[in-house]
Amino acid sequence: MIKPFLLFLLVLSSFLPSFSQHFDAVADKAFLIARMVEKYHVQPRPADASLSEAWFTGIMNTVDDERLFFTQVDMNQLNKYRFQLHQQLQQKKTGFLEELYSLYQIRLKQVDSMVAIHCSQPFNLETKEHFTVKEDTSYAADLNALNLKLRKHLQASLINHLVEWNEDTDSMDVKTLKKYDDSLEMVIRKKLKSSYQRFIKRKLESPGGLAEGLGNLYCKTLASSYDPHTNYFPLTEKENFESSLGNTKKIFGFTLDEDDDGQVTIDHLKPGSSAFKSGQLNSGDRITGLQWENQANVDVSDASAAEISRMMDASNDKTLTVTIKKADGTTRQVTLAKEKEEEDPDDDGRVKSFILKGVQNIGFISLPSFYTDWQNSKTGDDGCANDISKEILKLKKENIAGLIIDLRFNGGGSLKEATDLSGIFIDYGPVAQLYTKEGKAYSLKDVNRGTIFDGPLLLLVNGYSASASEAVAGTLQDYHRAIIAGSPTFGKATAQIVLPLDTTIDMNEYDPSKQIKTDSYLKLTIEKIYRVSGNTAQQKGVIPDILLPEPRLKTTRREVTYKNSLQAANIEPNKYYKPLPATDYTRLQAFAKTLTDTTTFFKNIMLFNHLQEIQDTAAELPISLAAGLAASKKRAELVKDLPDFDSDDLPQAPYTVDNHSYEKLRLQSDKDLSELNDTWKLQLAKDPYIQAAYRIISFTIQ
Repeated sequence: MIKPFLLFLLVLSSFLPSFSQHFDAVADKAFLIARMVEKYHVQPRPADASLSEAWFTGIMNTVDDERLFFTQVDMNQLNKYRFQLHQQLQQKKTGFLEELYSLYQIRLKQVDSMVAIHCSQPFNLETKEHFTVKEDTSYAADLNALNLKLRKHLQASLINHLVEWNEDTDSMDVKTLKKYDDSLEMVIRKKLKSSYQRFIKRKLESPGGLAEGLGNLYCKTLASSYDPHTNYFPLTEKENFESSLGNTKKIFGFTLDEDDDGQVTIDHLKPGSSAFKSGQLNSGDRITGLQWENQANVDVSDASAAEISRMMDASNDKTLTVTIKKADGTTRQVTLAKEKEEEDPDDDGRVKSFILKGVQNIGFISLPSFYTDWQNSKTGDDGCANDISKEILKLKKENIAGLIIDLRFNGGGSLKEATDLSGIFIDYGPVAQLYTKEGKAYSLKDVNRGTIFDGPLLLLVNGYSASASEAVAGTLQDYHRAIIAGSPTFGKATAQIVLPLDTTIDMNEYDPSKQIKTDSYLKLTIEKIYRVSGNTAQQKGVIPDILLPEPRLKTTRREVTYKNSLQAANIEPNKYYKPLPATDYTRLQAFAKTLTDTTTFFKNIMLFNHLQEIQDTAAELPISLAAGLAASKKRAELVKDLPDFDSDDLPQAPYTVDNHSYEKLRLQSDKDLSELNDTWKLQLAKDPYIQAAYRIISFTIQ
């Protein structure tokens, strides 16, 4: 019999005017998004039942991805909108938003109470119950079934935590182990309760509250229903997006750490920041609460550092009151506002270069993203292409025989920077083709004659190299200017622009550097990117000349796996594209295959990938300790073959890692920078892919 408290169904007599007005504003924004897509998108999708279904599914999968809040009864109520949201959109109606808001608010509060009751008493670690994957991933029939599912879900989470702790208890006898598990169960249960209730409170008490959160989601999922890279941005998210591409970001000015007991403390205060200037925060202060402006305090005393960081990222403009506990036990509340961070030349997100010294001295450059200076985009002085040019000139003074540029895990960024970077290595000519909404293709060109480096060049890529990374790899492959080594890239060959939510924009006159600040923006896919050869990396990626195996996890995403990904056929090659003589890679491919076939690291990857393909999908989740330990043992059989950078089987690097002379002078005066540099050098020496890249490019020089 379901608990009496679960029977209450709050009837909201009416929405407060502010909510009604807010949803009216959301409907206006959604309408503008659809109009802007129709006007500017390279391949606009019609506003029909198909769009509605994708939009509706995106919303429901986001608000309840684990199916823990809504029941099938709820879905039957909401499903009337599944194929009709486009009509709500065109008529600027808010019926779906209002029903979703009302129902979601009720369910959040009910689940909060359910969690409290389930976690108030010990779970049965020896239960004979089963929790099937189908049961876990589908909507519960009604509230009674949801209550049962939630209990099983909580117990499955608890068992996972217990199993992790049991991995270090091999020396315990059975009796001692049971006492250990029973006492640990209580601790984990308490943490689970806090974690779930904190999640719910964050939904209800986030900046702007639940209504604003759902309104943003409504617009965001509409935008992404057109394609995965068309996104709606509230102001904070727009600023955070541009900061990832080189723009100045806003910060409170402190970093976090976790002590041995899992308590989150302030690790470092950035001089000149808001946190530093408050004079009330110190390293070692424990963070126990966060309260956004005009919202309730959220207890984070047992939250992780990652969770607290996500909460602090929620807004760039509202003030945040941080509750801290000092070393002497006193509690203090400090109100902070984010301020723009001063540029850090040693930022991990920027270009770094080294020399790999061995039989051949090979330059190495790491490029984690295609950043640019958005405020001064016309000068082009502070982008990654210019930074790489400077590093190449420094490396050339060290008489390098070849150059490796590492684009692994580089998700892209500025297409202008990609164009400029390609131009560094070719004499002149087209480097890419852009296909517009009007069905016309025009070229991006390297207009500067000459190259900065014309020696042997290798680009290292993997499945996470995307967008601008693929544009550079495709260009240099088409020109036969570089060896592309690694694994097939992500497969994103579309270009986006961030625009204010305004349908009156004239794209011929628009200047991003003069963008007027507003509260809503749209990152819009306006072009498809083609290689000068007429091929496209869209969905299929850039296929390397030299293949190096990488782990293929079942959860790994590629462009082709996104439901709304755009398709693209090849077009005519650029008629002014004049490649260098083609390279015969037969001998080099044979050399690389022998290398991967005889290197334990790469052999383990190929074995791991094979095991992933044949691994059976579990039919149920363990909710007893015995079942959890058995599942853990089975997983361990697979995981033991996962390659490890710290493995003793890794071969000795055929090089030592050194800095160029300019960097050595800089390191002499900065101890912290020197320690970070030592870490980098150690990683480069141990990385099997860089070792392979070094051997491959050295083979071409012989």
